[in-house]
Amino acid sequence: MGTTRPSHDHAMPAGVPARAGQRAWLGLAVLALPCMLYSMDMTVLNLALPTLAAEFRPSATQMLWIVDIYGFMVAGLLITMGTLGDRFGRRRLLLAGAAAFGAASILAAYSTSAAMLVTARALLGIAGATVAPSTLSLIRHLFDDPRERTLAIGIWVASFSVGAAIGPIAGGLLLEAWGWRAVFLVAVPVMVLLLLLGPFLLPEYRSPRPGPLDLPSVGLSILAVVATIHGVKQLAFAGPALEPLAALALGMALGVVFVRRQSRHPTPLIDLAMFRAPGFAAALVVYGLACFIAFGNFLFVALYLQQVLGLSPLLAALWSTPIALAFIVGSIGVPLLARRFPAARVVGAGFALATVGYLGLATVAPGQSPAWIILWAVVFSLGQSPVFTLATDLVVSSAPAHAAGAASSISETVAEFGGATGIALYGSLVGAIYRLTLTDSWPAGAGPMPETLHDGIAQAAGLAAPLADAVLAASRNAFTEAMRTGAIVSAIACIGLAAGAARYAQRRGAGAAPGS
Repeated sequence: MGTTRPSHDHAMPAGVPARAGQRAWLGLAVLALPCMLYSMDMTVLNLALPTLAAEFRPSATQMLWIVDIYGFMVAGLLITMGTLGDRFGRRRLLLAGAAAFGAASILAAYSTSAAMLVTARALLGIAGATVAPSTLSLIRHLFDDPRERTLAIGIWVASFSVGAAIGPIAGGLLLEAWGWRAVFLVAVPVMVLLLLLGPFLLPEYRSPRPGPLDLPSVGLSILAVVATIHGVKQLAFAGPALEPLAALALGMALGVVFVRRQSRHPTPLIDLAMFRAPGFAAALVVYGLACFIAFGNFLFVALYLQQVLGLSPLLAALWSTPIALAFIVGSIGVPLLARRFPAARVVGAGFALATVGYLGLATVAPGQSPAWIILWAVVFSLGQSPVFTLATDLVVSSAPAHAAGAASSISETVAEFGGATGIALYGSLVGAIYRLTLTDSWPAGAGPMPETLHDGIAQAAGLAAPLADAVLAASRNAFTEAMRTGAIVSAIACIGLAAGAARYAQRRGAGAAPGS
């Protein structure tokens, strides 16, 4: 089966990329729907957790799996799903994933036990893993013109920000109006719409010479990714304990075996020759570092709004909307800048702007208006948005057409690793500075010093005033100081990335994307 091309406005001379027609842009709108839903599902569950805990009374282990199993399944299966799309049809895989996601959402909504909900969340993760690689690789075939493709990828990136922005707000409203089941059922009409419109608006593509699927490589990729991300996440909570270190060691060892197998297998899941394409590996590194820096800071901004300022989750989500809007504006606007300036310079200027945002974040004081912290979060979001669009564009565009799904899955796996590692390492840094700062300010008679701000707030609830007020003030001041230190570290990292991008632009002159 070959590629079914979308209609174009005019016939173009040979060798000139055809401009996309209305059908292609409508197809992009259809592709944005599951991306929004994928992002919403990563955030909206947090609001429903108290209700779910009251209804099902899950054990601590079950609660952990309710939260984590979705992300684990998505991360572990990205590479497999990207390769399956290349082999068996990218549109076919996306539509199958949409049907499965809708069915699993219904199963989750009508769960009668914690175990049933964990199973439904695992199935949602399996289906959700089809979204990013399928949608991104289909954009490669919807848009021939490089400028239009960059803009389309910017819109694709923005759709995830839209989902992250409206997820907590929509979740809060749904919970208040219809209860926790509605949080899952909202996915069903979106997936039905995708199933109805997808066959008419989306092209189909699969590799002309797919070869057999290497099942041992599938198993190795899943186990390597899940073990590594599990280890990284547990490091954030347990520190350098035996379990997370063992998981990390297992994940990295399996990763080495996986890479060696790909280099020798006649039909590998990932063609390692892609990494020799100009800028491919560099774009992945920059993309991963950007996720590393941004995700950790997003987490601590959210914690500051809720645990230092005392905002409800819904109110914190409303205050955070400008951050997502900044990412949306930056993701869609940066392709216009990349038409006038070398992409490496755009990325470098973005990291310079992000530096300003992180330095501003380092001035935040406990009890300060949420507008102040949101202002600086908007600045660093605007600054970092170029790399998300331009690096993704380079990864997809530099891969051969038959491997676009695999390239897309590599890009998303790098984002998962970067984000998880950023949260873990920033969590460890902020936790260490929190405890160090609290040592000098912990009030006498308040009992043992807490390990986290959450523990400090819980400890204060069991004390009488004015000791409770002193514990709250000391805990919140220590967390703010730790967050400010993390922001300074982020600023230093952005300065290094900005300097590297500027040096690259000077050495190579112009480029289509970072590292190109």
